[in-house]
Amino acid sequence: MALVTTKDMFEKAYQGGYAIGAFNINNMEIVQGVVAAAKAQRSAVILQVSKSALKYAHPKYLKAMVDAAVEETGLDIALHLDHGPDFETCRDCIGYGFTSVMFDGSHYDYEENVAKTKEVVEYAHAHGVVVEAELGKLAGVEDDVNVDAANATYTDPDQAVDFVKRTGVDSLAIAIGTSHGAYKFKGEAKLDFARLETITKKLEDAGFHHFPIVLHGASSVDQRCVEMCNAYGGKIDGAKGIPAEMLRKASAMAVCKINMDTDLRLAMTAAIRKSFGENPAAFDPRGYLGDARTLIQELVEDKIKNVIGSTDSMK
Repeated sequence: MALVTTKDMFEKAYQGGYAIGAFNINNMEIVQGVVAAAKAQRSAVILQVSKSALKYAHPKYLKAMVDAAVEETGLDIALHLDHGPDFETCRDCIGYGFTSVMFDGSHYDYEENVAKTKEVVEYAHAHGVVVEAELGKLAGVEDDVNVDAANATYTDPDQAVDFVKRTGVDSLAIAIGTSHGAYKFKGEAKLDFARLETITKKLEDAGFHHFPIVLHGASSVDQRCVEMCNAYGGKIDGAKGIPAEMLRKASAMAVCKINMDTDLRLAMTAAIRKSFGENPAAFDPRGYLGDARTLIQELVEDKIKNVIGSTDSMK
């Protein structure tokens, strides 16, 4: 068994009306929890790594853990760079054996985003790696990505078509109202599904059949985990994510990849806080990290079954 690109899994997802979950990994317990859930649900999965995770855990360690997961589970797993900030980071991850990279040029002006994305695409495709890019700006904070609400912009449909044509990118992350972090909405949650539908139709009309769309900042901010954190000393008040029914609707449309990071962080933190609170004399990390791994598995299984719908996608 070996790592795969996202090409086939996205085509199956598009035709099947579901999405593939892309879960951010930082350590062994997160990797194990996510892949155990995917194995139990017979689901393909994307394990993705941010620039901060590369610095924290080192790409060689992360790659080795993901290789072990592929060998142990037999799943279709793609290893993806999330929010690659520059050509050099994308190139390095391709060298380490990543099968998919995202170049995030959304903070550049449009023409510079096109030029820089095209450079990454040409290099990646020459090495058998697929590329995701971003058009539009999501609000919120995640690792090194920090965009305030005033500077967030929705993706322009016509620009999306032009961008795909000129860059040759394999999938596109768009801005339709999702945001990074645990505090996604102050009021009612809203996603611009009409914009998503327009982008999809314009891409189809331009000859991009079944072109995969990506949603970043799509954690639901699981309220059970928030409540558990707060019950054991946390201060995560007012956290609100994307409602599950909105993610299900997006998955039934052209969205083939849904990114989730905050939910995993909350699950890990909640389980560890609960373990410390109930067992103040315990100091074996295998205990509290094992609890965290179990809760992550439960969370991801729920996402696969009830939110993104990718159960049995390994058939």
